Amino acid sequence: MEPEPVTLTTPRLVLRPLDPRDTDAVYTAAQDPEIQRWTTIPSPYLPEHARSFTEQLAPQGWATGSMFTFAVCLPDGALTGALSLTMRLPGTAEVGFWTAKEHRGRGYTTEAVLTAVRWAFTRLAVDRVEWRAELGNTASRAVAENAGFTQEGTLRSAIDNKGVRRDCWVASLLPSDLGLPSTAPYLPAPTRTTGD
Repeated sequence: MEPEPVTLTTPRLVLRPLDPRDTDAVYTAAQDPEIQRWTTIPSPYLPEHARSFTEQLAPQGWATGSMFTFAVCLPDGALTGALSLTMRLPGTAEVGFWTAKEHRGRGYTTEAVLTAVRWAFTRLAVDRVEWRAELGNTASRAVAENAGFTQEGTLRSAIDNKGVRRDCWVASLLPSDLGLPSTAPYLPAPTRTTGD
């Protein structure tokens, strides 16, 4: 049974399922060259792309339990960005996000990531959330670091961005990183000491 769409709140933000009322704001935000450069959205980004995202892709993800896409909003309803948790493997989700240009630098995305990840750990039986970003996307990396993700390395040719294979950073966040229990036991590798 897939989870019903939920709305999550923080003192500064409302995370609600992305839907057709967000079409115009998504289209406007996605005109930013930085969003087009660092995400896998189409470029140029056309109104029909925004409609497809808000009217079909986002609702279908919730319906099938494959991707949970949130509109990240201020209490007055202004869209600050979007965030998705995509189910990759049993117990593993990948977080992806973008932030509208005028809302960057305020910590909204880090706050949204932590809120969505806590929900995934406590409601979706997720025991690992991965973050990936193309090498050079330092703004996305800063969000992951600020949210407490552990950098795990670089994956070669692991992202396809507009038909070009690119290297990416990968990091993870586990329930224990946030003081939460895991749904399955976790046995970390023994810590190596010098001379091993």
